Amino acid sequence: MKSGREGTQMLELFVNYAQEHGLETEPGFKSKWVRWAICFDAQGNFLDLVELGDVGSKNNPGQMFPKCPDLSQPELTSGKETRCHFLIEAAEVVALYGKEEPTQKTREKHDYFIGLLRQAKAAVPELALLSEKLAPSETLDAIQRRMAQKTQPKLKPTDKVTFRVGPVFPVESDAWHDWWRSFRSRLAPKAPSAEDPNGTARSSLSTMRCFVSGAAVSPAPTHPKIEGLADAGGQPSGSSLIGFDKESFTSYGLDQSANAAVSEEAAAAYRAGLNGLLRTHSTRLVGAKVVHWFKGRVPQEDDPLAWLQAPPEIEELSAQKRARDLWNAVRDGGRPELSDNVYYALTLSGSGGRVMIRDWMQGRFETLVGNIAVWFEDLSITHRDGGKLASPPKFLAVLGATVRALEDLASPLIAKLWRSATRDEPIPYSMLAQALLRVRGDFLQNHPPNHARMGLIKAYHLRKQRQDGGELMTADLYPFLNEQHPHPAYQCGRLMAAMAALQHAALGDVGAGIVQRYYAAASSTPALVLGRLVRTSQFHLNKLDPGLAHWFEDRIAGIWGRIKDNPPRTLNLEEQSLFAMGYYQQLAQRLVTNQIRSK
Repeated sequence: MKSGREGTQMLELFVNYAQEHGLETEPGFKSKWVRWAICFDAQGNFLDLVELGDVGSKNNPGQMFPKCPDLSQPELTSGKETRCHFLIEAAEVVALYGKEEPTQKTREKHDYFIGLLRQAKAAVPELALLSEKLAPSETLDAIQRRMAQKTQPKLKPTDKVTFRVGPVFPVESDAWHDWWRSFRSRLAPKAPSAEDPNGTARSSLSTMRCFVSGAAVSPAPTHPKIEGLADAGGQPSGSSLIGFDKESFTSYGLDQSANAAVSEEAAAAYRAGLNGLLRTHSTRLVGAKVVHWFKGRVPQEDDPLAWLQAPPEIEELSAQKRARDLWNAVRDGGRPELSDNVYYALTLSGSGGRVMIRDWMQGRFETLVGNIAVWFEDLSITHRDGGKLASPPKFLAVLGATVRALEDLASPLIAKLWRSATRDEPIPYSMLAQALLRVRGDFLQNHPPNHARMGLIKAYHLRKQRQDGGELMTADLYPFLNEQHPHPAYQCGRLMAAMAALQHAALGDVGAGIVQRYYAAASSTPALVLGRLVRTSQFHLNKLDPGLAHWFEDRIAGIWGRIKDNPPRTLNLEEQSLFAMGYYQQLAQRLVTNQIRSK
């Protein structure tokens, strides 16, 4: 968790989000997904087991119930008895369902679950009937057999289960709420004593300022866990955003979360807000997740971060065009409701049961839209078949363009590229090196060039140019071929593509041709290779008809003139990437020329 004002602000924003979106923030309650319902009639007769939610969907999470009873981990584990949750629990707890004989602990949880139903019968009378049916009986046997029959989809012992009596779900009733508040108050862990067994003074938890509200509160000794990071390194049971379980995390003799005092109410609220964002506004980026939201309402079709993650494909280049049009509209006053809006973006992952904050950003909505528009413009590149621009790539496609598998990407690089896209920051040099390595492999193996890789190389140079004040010679790096480009490395790449085209026109497909044999050397030491290739090109020209041979001679002479008959002896990595860009754009232009000449 970040410290200081920035961390406090994040907590406040989570609380505000939960309150503004009507999420459950009361301690002891939270929204829960439930996959299955055990159905009874009004007389308590077992009817069936039904799947909830998007029935038949492969990734069906079930049905969301907005206000469910919930115990914190300390409440579940304090005391000598084995405890479980109320009204909603795993199938193995509710019905002793599983492949093997239930363990002693599972049986104890089952008995505790039945006991909760019996204790709550004064508030919800039908719960007493359910408690009788779940005790060892013919009804419980029937429920277990029905659970075993559920194979499509398969019901797992850990799947969450609740009840339906007639048309009503008891968990949706508010009749049990007051009983639950009273019951839970008796489970509250005792506050630490003022003195430990050794006589050392300990911090009081009764009068501290809440980091979120600023009120004098008794801080919650532990905080509820954040869910939704299991696929980004977190624990399936949840991960701690704020926790002080090690001596090195404490100071001034403070115990546990007194080091960052937050009331139980505020902790439940920030948990609800962040869980809600992870559930509805998060995107997984390999080993991390990004959540984003806005201070004011932004229609989904105007969400620039959504375009970044999945560019719309309604029309050609729609993501780039829509970002630019929206940016202009906000700047020109055409969208006044968005002009003062603010965006927030948080990159998270899990590690050892803790939530790791990888990056935090906030800023003006107008600035964000402008940066996204520039991102797509910087990445724009001619299609490998020539004649048009390639479709804007998804952010994951740009990440994947640098590695063999996404899992090979380091989390810091992911965060840096995300900032490049959203804050118009430079692209990391290491990503240029990785992209260039894979581009070279595409060329040597005659694979179709990857648009995202080529766009990333182009974007690297454009951003470096802007960072350096626009004085680099890459200022003329456009999406399509630029015959006037001033850098000799770019022109050397063009010459390589022209020589390969000449060989193909003269000899057809010869297997390992000029590119496979000479590209690697030419892109790093062009003076040693290109002059020799130009001198031997007469052999290929002699095999062509005079008109086509003259056309090739003119093209090669024009490029050679741009190099000024003096190709560089060596090229560094950045210059090698310009060589690759010149080769690629000349290759795409050749395909267009061939189409024109064939008509």
